[in-house]
Amino acid sequence: SMRSAITSLRNVSSSFGVKESARYVPRRALLYVPASSEKMLAKVPSIQADSVVIELEDGVAMAAKDTARKNAAAALDELAGKSRKAFEIGVRVNSVASGMMEDDLRVLARAQHLPDAFMIPKVDTPEDIAYIFDVFKREYTPARVTDTATRMVMWIESARALLDMPRIVSTALNLHKSTGFFKLDAVVFGSDDYCADIGATRTSEGLENLYARQRFVACCKAFQVQAIDSVYIDLKDTEGLRKYSEQGHNWGFTGKQTIHPSQVPIVQSAFLPSADRIEWARQLADAYAQHNTEGKGAFSFRGQMIDRPLLLQAMNIIQLDEAVKTAESKQ
Repeated sequence: SMRSAITSLRNVSSSFGVKESARYVPRRALLYVPASSEKMLAKVPSIQADSVVIELEDGVAMAAKDTARKNAAAALDELAGKSRKAFEIGVRVNSVASGMMEDDLRVLARAQHLPDAFMIPKVDTPEDIAYIFDVFKREYTPARVTDTATRMVMWIESARALLDMPRIVSTALNLHKSTGFFKLDAVVFGSDDYCADIGATRTSEGLENLYARQRFVACCKAFQVQAIDSVYIDLKDTEGLRKYSEQGHNWGFTGKQTIHPSQVPIVQSAFLPSADRIEWARQLADAYAQHNTEGKGAFSFRGQMIDRPLLLQAMNIIQLDEAVKTAESKQ
Protein backbone atom coordinates (compact mmCIF):
# COMPACT_ATOMS: atom_id res chain seq x y z
CA SER A 1 0.00 0.00 0.00
CA MET A 2 0.93 3.64 -0.33
CA ARG A 3 1.39 4.12 3.42
CA SER A 4 3.64 1.11 3.87
CA ALA A 5 5.76 2.20 0.91
CA ILE A 6 6.17 5.61 2.54
CA THR A 7 6.97 4.08 5.94
CA SER A 8 9.51 1.78 4.35
CA LEU A 9 10.90 4.82 2.54
CA ARG A 10 11.38 6.58 5.87
CA ASN A 11 13.21 3.49 7.11
CA VAL A 12 15.37 3.48 4.00
CA SER A 13 16.03 7.18 4.56
CA SER A 14 17.00 6.77 8.18
CA SER A 15 19.13 3.71 7.49
CA PHE A 16 21.08 5.80 4.99
CA GLY A 17 21.19 8.78 7.32
CA VAL A 18 19.02 11.00 5.11
CA LYS A 19 17.71 13.93 7.18
CA GLU A 20 14.23 15.39 6.74
CA SER A 21 15.98 18.60 5.68
CA ALA A 22 17.25 16.56 2.74
CA ARG A 23 13.76 16.00 1.32
CA TYR A 24 13.67 15.53 -2.42
CA VAL A 25 12.89 18.71 -4.39
CA PRO A 26 11.47 17.93 -7.85
CA ARG A 27 13.10 20.03 -10.57
CA ARG A 28 11.60 18.63 -13.76
CA ALA A 29 11.47 22.11 -15.26
CA LEU A 30 13.56 25.13 -14.29
CA LEU A 31 11.98 28.35 -15.54
CA TYR A 32 13.89 31.64 -15.65
CA VAL A 33 12.18 34.86 -14.53
CA PRO A 34 14.27 38.03 -15.04
CA ALA A 35 14.30 40.04 -11.80
CA SER A 36 14.42 43.24 -13.85
CA SER A 37 10.74 42.73 -14.72
CA GLU A 38 8.39 43.51 -11.81
CA LYS A 39 5.52 42.36 -13.96
CA MET A 40 7.02 38.87 -14.32
CA LEU A 41 8.10 38.71 -10.67
CA ALA A 42 4.49 39.36 -9.65
CA LYS A 43 3.51 36.16 -11.49
CA VAL A 44 6.00 33.94 -9.63
CA PRO A 45 3.50 32.51 -7.08
CA SER A 46 1.24 31.26 -9.88
CA ILE A 47 3.99 29.70 -12.05
CA GLN A 48 3.54 25.92 -12.34
CA ALA A 49 7.20 25.04 -12.96
CA ASP A 50 8.83 22.81 -10.33
CA SER A 51 11.72 25.25 -9.90
CA VAL A 52 11.48 28.98 -10.60
CA VAL A 53 14.77 30.83 -11.07
CA ILE A 54 14.64 34.52 -10.21
CA GLU A 55 17.35 35.65 -12.59
CA LEU A 56 20.09 38.26 -12.01
CA GLU A 57 22.59 36.82 -14.50
CA ASP A 58 22.33 36.38 -18.30
CA GLY A 59 18.62 37.23 -18.46
CA VAL A 60 19.25 40.74 -17.11
CA ALA A 61 20.95 43.56 -19.05
CA MET A 62 23.94 45.27 -17.41
CA ALA A 63 22.05 48.54 -17.09
CA ALA A 64 19.23 46.78 -15.24
CA LYS A 65 21.35 44.82 -12.71
CA ASP A 66 20.80 47.27 -9.82
CA THR A 67 17.06 47.37 -10.28
CA ALA A 68 16.97 43.60 -10.64
CA ARG A 69 18.85 43.11 -7.33
CA LYS A 70 16.47 45.37 -5.43
CA ASN A 71 13.44 43.69 -7.02
CA ALA A 72 14.78 40.23 -6.16
CA ALA A 73 15.45 41.17 -2.52
CA ALA A 74 11.94 42.62 -2.20
CA ALA A 75 10.46 39.52 -3.86
CA LEU A 76 12.14 37.16 -1.34
CA ASP A 77 10.32 38.79 1.58
CA GLU A 78 7.15 39.27 -0.41
CA LEU A 79 7.01 35.58 -1.42
CA ALA A 80 7.98 34.18 1.98
CA GLY A 81 4.48 34.00 3.40
CA LYS A 82 2.64 33.32 0.15
CA SER A 83 1.36 30.03 -1.18
CA ARG A 84 2.84 29.10 -4.55
CA LYS A 85 2.72 26.43 -7.22
CA ALA A 86 6.47 25.82 -7.51
CA PHE A 87 8.39 23.40 -5.30
CA GLU A 88 11.32 25.79 -5.26
CA ILE A 89 11.93 29.49 -5.81
CA GLY A 90 15.62 30.23 -6.21
CA VAL A 91 17.76 33.22 -7.11
CA ARG A 92 20.51 32.95 -9.70
CA VAL A 93 23.29 35.40 -8.91
CA ASN A 94 26.12 36.48 -11.21
CA SER A 95 29.21 34.28 -11.56
CA VAL A 96 32.51 34.41 -9.68
CA ALA A 97 34.30 35.54 -12.87
CA SER A 98 31.87 38.41 -13.46
CA GLY A 99 32.95 40.19 -10.27
CA MET A 100 29.28 41.01 -9.57
CA MET A 101 28.43 38.30 -7.06
CA GLU A 102 29.38 40.51 -4.08
CA ASP A 103 27.06 43.29 -5.25
CA ASP A 104 24.24 40.78 -5.75
CA LEU A 105 24.61 39.29 -2.29
CA ARG A 106 25.04 42.63 -0.55
CA VAL A 107 21.58 43.64 -1.77
CA LEU A 108 19.95 40.19 -1.38
CA ALA A 109 21.22 39.95 2.21
CA ARG A 110 18.99 42.92 3.12
CA ALA A 111 15.99 40.64 2.65
CA GLN A 112 14.97 38.88 5.82
CA HIS A 113 14.44 35.59 4.01
CA LEU A 114 16.78 33.39 2.02
CA PRO A 115 15.52 31.82 -1.21
CA ASP A 116 14.84 28.06 -1.33
CA ALA A 117 18.00 27.78 -3.41
CA PHE A 118 20.95 29.91 -4.36
CA MET A 119 21.82 29.27 -7.97
CA ILE A 120 25.39 29.82 -9.09
CA PRO A 121 26.27 30.00 -12.80
CA LYS A 122 29.61 29.26 -14.50
CA VAL A 123 31.37 27.40 -11.71
CA ASP A 124 34.68 26.60 -13.41
CA THR A 125 37.03 25.24 -10.73
CA PRO A 126 36.94 23.72 -7.25
CA GLU A 127 38.56 26.98 -6.03
CA ASP A 128 35.41 28.83 -7.14
CA ILE A 129 33.50 26.93 -4.44
CA ALA A 130 35.76 28.22 -1.64
CA TYR A 131 35.46 31.73 -3.05
CA ILE A 132 31.63 31.46 -3.18
CA PHE A 133 31.57 30.33 0.47
CA ASP A 134 33.72 33.32 1.49
CA VAL A 135 31.53 35.83 -0.34
CA PHE A 136 28.38 34.39 1.24
CA LYS A 137 29.90 34.47 4.74
CA ARG A 138 31.04 38.04 4.20
CA GLU A 139 27.78 39.45 2.84
CA TYR A 140 25.29 37.34 4.83
CA THR A 141 27.33 36.54 7.99
CA PRO A 142 28.33 32.90 8.63
CA ALA A 143 25.30 32.22 10.86
CA ARG A 144 22.81 32.94 8.08
CA VAL A 145 24.43 30.62 5.54
CA THR A 146 25.09 27.54 7.65
CA ASP A 147 22.62 24.81 8.61
CA THR A 148 19.74 26.29 6.64
CA ALA A 149 17.20 24.51 4.44
CA THR A 150 18.47 26.52 1.44
CA ARG A 151 20.04 24.36 -1.29
CA MET A 152 22.71 25.15 -3.85
CA VAL A 153 22.22 24.63 -7.58
CA MET A 154 25.15 25.27 -9.89
CA TRP A 155 25.83 25.54 -13.61
CA ILE A 156 28.65 23.83 -15.49
CA GLU A 157 29.23 25.81 -18.69
CA SER A 158 32.82 25.38 -19.92
CA ALA A 159 35.18 22.64 -21.10
CA ARG A 160 37.37 23.18 -18.07
CA ALA A 161 34.41 22.84 -15.71
CA LEU A 162 33.17 19.71 -17.46
CA LEU A 163 36.58 18.04 -17.20
CA ASP A 164 36.99 19.08 -13.56
CA MET A 165 33.38 18.31 -12.66
CA PRO A 166 34.02 15.43 -10.22
CA ARG A 167 36.32 17.65 -8.12
CA ILE A 168 33.95 20.62 -8.34
CA VAL A 169 30.94 18.56 -7.21
CA SER A 170 32.82 16.71 -4.45
CA THR A 171 34.27 20.00 -3.16
CA ALA A 172 30.78 21.48 -2.89
CA LEU A 173 29.39 18.37 -1.15
CA ASN A 174 32.33 18.18 1.26
CA LEU A 175 31.96 21.85 2.13
CA HIS A 176 28.34 21.20 3.09
CA LYS A 177 29.39 18.23 5.25
CA SER A 178 32.21 20.04 7.00
CA THR A 179 30.65 23.50 7.50
CA GLY A 180 26.88 23.21 7.02
CA PHE A 181 27.00 25.57 4.00
CA PHE A 182 24.17 25.09 1.45
CA LYS A 183 23.88 21.53 0.19
CA LEU A 184 24.54 21.07 -3.52
CA ASP A 185 21.35 19.46 -4.78
CA ALA A 186 21.39 19.83 -8.56
CA VAL A 187 23.77 20.76 -11.37
CA VAL A 188 22.66 22.38 -14.62
CA PHE A 189 24.36 22.04 -18.02
CA GLY A 190 24.78 25.38 -19.81
CA SER A 191 25.08 24.23 -23.41
CA ASP A 192 25.25 27.65 -25.09
CA ASP A 193 28.27 28.79 -23.14
CA TYR A 194 29.83 25.32 -23.40
CA CYS A 195 29.52 25.31 -27.20
CA ALA A 196 30.92 28.81 -27.39
CA ASP A 197 33.80 27.75 -25.14
CA ILE A 198 34.82 24.80 -27.33
CA GLY A 199 34.10 26.63 -30.60
CA ALA A 200 31.33 24.24 -31.66
CA THR A 201 28.54 25.23 -34.04
CA ARG A 202 25.07 24.75 -32.58
CA THR A 203 22.79 22.46 -34.62
CA SER A 204 19.19 21.46 -34.06
CA GLU A 205 20.19 17.79 -33.57
CA GLY A 206 22.69 18.78 -30.89
CA LEU A 207 25.31 16.14 -31.76
CA GLU A 208 28.01 18.66 -30.83
CA ASN A 209 26.83 18.30 -27.20
CA LEU A 210 26.60 14.53 -27.11
CA TYR A 211 29.79 13.80 -25.17
CA ALA A 212 29.31 16.74 -22.83
CA ARG A 213 25.75 15.82 -21.86
CA GLN A 214 26.58 12.18 -21.26
CA ARG A 215 29.67 12.96 -19.20
CA PHE A 216 27.62 15.55 -17.31
CA VAL A 217 24.95 13.00 -16.32
CA ALA A 218 27.59 10.48 -15.22
CA CYS A 219 29.29 13.06 -12.98
CA CYS A 220 25.99 14.11 -11.39
CA LYS A 221 24.84 10.57 -10.75
CA ALA A 222 28.24 9.49 -9.39
CA PHE A 223 27.56 11.97 -6.56
CA GLN A 224 23.76 11.49 -6.38
CA VAL A 225 22.86 15.03 -7.39
CA GLN A 226 20.17 15.98 -9.90
CA ALA A 227 21.19 16.58 -13.52
CA ILE A 228 19.37 19.37 -15.38
CA ASP A 229 19.56 19.41 -19.19
CA SER A 230 20.01 22.30 -21.64
CA VAL A 231 17.40 24.73 -22.95
CA TYR A 232 15.49 23.91 -26.15
CA ILE A 233 15.65 27.25 -27.94
CA ASP A 234 12.92 26.96 -30.61
CA LEU A 235 9.77 28.05 -28.78
CA LYS A 236 7.44 27.21 -31.66
CA ASP A 237 8.68 23.62 -32.07
CA THR A 238 6.74 21.77 -29.36
CA GLU A 239 7.36 18.40 -31.03
CA GLY A 240 11.13 18.96 -30.91
CA LEU A 241 10.84 20.03 -27.27
CA ARG A 242 8.96 16.85 -26.38
CA LYS A 243 11.46 14.68 -28.28
CA TYR A 244 14.52 16.21 -26.58
CA SER A 245 12.87 16.20 -23.16
CA GLU A 246 12.15 12.48 -23.51
CA GLN A 247 15.68 11.86 -24.76
CA GLY A 248 17.11 13.70 -21.73
CA HIS A 249 14.88 11.72 -19.38
CA ASN A 250 15.95 8.45 -21.02
CA TRP A 251 19.62 9.39 -20.63
CA GLY A 252 19.27 9.95 -16.89
CA PHE A 253 18.66 13.71 -16.67
CA THR A 254 16.17 14.61 -13.93
CA GLY A 255 14.94 17.87 -15.48
CA LYS A 256 15.40 20.53 -18.14
CA GLN A 257 15.78 24.30 -18.34
CA THR A 258 12.94 26.26 -19.91
CA ILE A 259 12.78 29.84 -21.15
CA HIS A 260 9.02 30.25 -21.60
CA PRO A 261 6.04 29.09 -19.50
CA SER A 262 4.57 27.39 -22.60
CA GLN A 263 7.47 24.87 -22.49
CA VAL A 264 6.89 23.84 -18.88
CA PRO A 265 3.95 21.36 -19.16
CA ILE A 266 5.62 19.43 -22.01
CA VAL A 267 8.91 19.20 -20.13
CA GLN A 268 7.32 18.27 -16.81
CA SER A 269 5.29 15.45 -18.26
CA ALA A 270 8.35 14.08 -20.08
CA PHE A 271 10.34 13.99 -16.82
CA LEU A 272 7.67 12.22 -14.81
CA PRO A 273 8.58 8.57 -14.17
CA SER A 274 6.31 6.08 -15.96
CA ALA A 275 3.63 4.18 -14.00
CA ASP A 276 5.75 1.00 -14.32
CA ARG A 277 8.76 2.74 -12.89
CA ILE A 278 6.76 4.12 -9.94
CA GLU A 279 5.37 0.65 -9.29
CA TRP A 280 8.92 -0.80 -9.41
CA ALA A 281 10.13 1.82 -6.92
CA ARG A 282 7.26 1.23 -4.47
CA GLN A 283 7.63 -2.53 -4.56
CA LEU A 284 11.38 -2.24 -4.13
CA ALA A 285 10.94 0.03 -1.09
CA ASP A 286 8.48 -2.45 0.41
CA ALA A 287 10.75 -5.40 -0.27
CA TYR A 288 13.65 -3.51 1.28
CA ALA A 289 11.66 -2.74 4.45
CA GLN A 290 10.75 -6.44 4.65
CA HIS A 291 14.39 -7.41 4.14
CA ASN A 292 15.46 -4.96 6.84
CA THR A 293 13.16 -6.48 9.45
CA GLU A 294 14.36 -9.99 8.61
CA GLY A 295 17.98 -8.82 8.42
CA LYS A 296 19.19 -11.46 5.96
CA GLY A 297 22.44 -10.89 3.97
CA ALA A 298 22.45 -9.25 0.53
CA PHE A 299 19.22 -7.77 -0.80
CA SER A 300 17.88 -8.86 -4.18
CA PHE A 301 14.64 -7.83 -5.86
CA ARG A 302 13.09 -9.28 -9.04
CA GLY A 303 16.27 -11.30 -9.54
CA GLN A 304 18.55 -8.25 -9.35
CA MET A 305 21.07 -7.45 -6.61
CA ILE A 306 20.07 -4.10 -5.11
CA ASP A 307 22.72 -1.70 -3.84
CA ARG A 308 22.54 1.80 -2.40
CA PRO A 309 22.40 3.77 -5.70
CA LEU A 310 19.39 1.76 -6.90
CA LEU A 311 17.65 2.21 -3.57
CA LEU A 312 18.26 5.95 -3.70
CA GLN A 313 16.90 5.98 -7.24
CA ALA A 314 13.74 4.25 -6.03
CA MET A 315 13.45 6.73 -3.15
CA ASN A 316 13.78 9.68 -5.50
CA ILE A 317 11.10 8.27 -7.82
CA ILE A 318 8.68 7.75 -4.94
CA GLN A 319 9.37 11.20 -3.51
CA LEU A 320 8.95 12.88 -6.89
CA ASP A 321 5.69 11.03 -7.43
CA GLU A 322 4.45 11.90 -3.92
CA ALA A 323 5.35 15.57 -4.24
CA VAL A 324 3.68 15.93 -7.64
CA LYS A 325 0.50 14.10 -6.56
CA THR A 326 0.24 16.11 -3.35
CA ALA A 327 0.66 19.37 -5.27
CA GLU A 328 -1.97 18.33 -7.83
CA SER A 329 -4.49 17.40 -5.15
CA LYS A 330 -4.15 20.90 -3.63
CA GLN A 331 -5.00 22.64 -6.91
